[in-house]
Amino acid sequence: METFWITAMAVLWGAGTGLLIPRAAYRLSVQPEEPWRAACPAGHPFAGAGNGWLGRARCADCASYGPSMPVLAAGTAAVCAVLAAATGARPELVVWLLIAPVGVLLAIVDYTAHRLPDVLTLPLAAAALVLLGIAALLPDAGGSWTSALLGSLILGASAFVLFLISNRFGFGDVKLALVLGAVLGWYGWTLILIGAFVGYLLFALYGIALILRGRVGRTATIPLGPFLLAGALAGVLLGSNAP
Repeated sequence: METFWITAMAVLWGAGTGLLIPRAAYRLSVQPEEPWRAACPAGHPFAGAGNGWLGRARCADCASYGPSMPVLAAGTAAVCAVLAAATGARPELVVWLLIAPVGVLLAIVDYTAHRLPDVLTLPLAAAALVLLGIAALLPDAGGSWTSALLGSLILGASAFVLFLISNRFGFGDVKLALVLGAVLGWYGWTLILIGAFVGYLLFALYGIALILRGRVGRTATIPLGPFLLAGALAGVLLGSNAP
């Protein structure tokens, strides 16, 4: 019964935060040399909490814009639900639920604009380590802050090497690796390897599928971030259920 109520609350959290993702995704989905969008497609300036960053992607004077709000609300709710069901009443669940909506936002922005903004990745890496440090001090914590810290550093360093030797690896992916290394490292070194492997495998399968369907050429650029995030989710679910 406890797990049911925890999962139910996670669904509500995911649905509520998911409704706020489309506006932020629309504002952030620009090329690196361009400023963040300051108005809706009809030219109405953004208003509301957080200097216009928080709010639904719909103006009073025009239609909705950006990614579909119902789809993102349902998707974020589903991610939060599976995290809650797998993790249970352990303190790191709070960390996962705080990170999850930002992860969904990053995936959408990277998929749309092939960009992982510093304004999200770097603060998220710091926040993940701080929050996991707090979680490690609480009873029933299911992981290790030390391995989370080392995981962040090692996965970030590995990603940096790939950035130097491969033109398919962006510097935004390096900064995202700092976050994912902390999250996966919380549950140990094995989960870092599994999460990274799943992410790259999904990326490769997606690229092959697009090539076979004639959607892209062999030299096309495909965003890696969404697949790394999916791999991290798989790793967290496995780590949460580990004995």
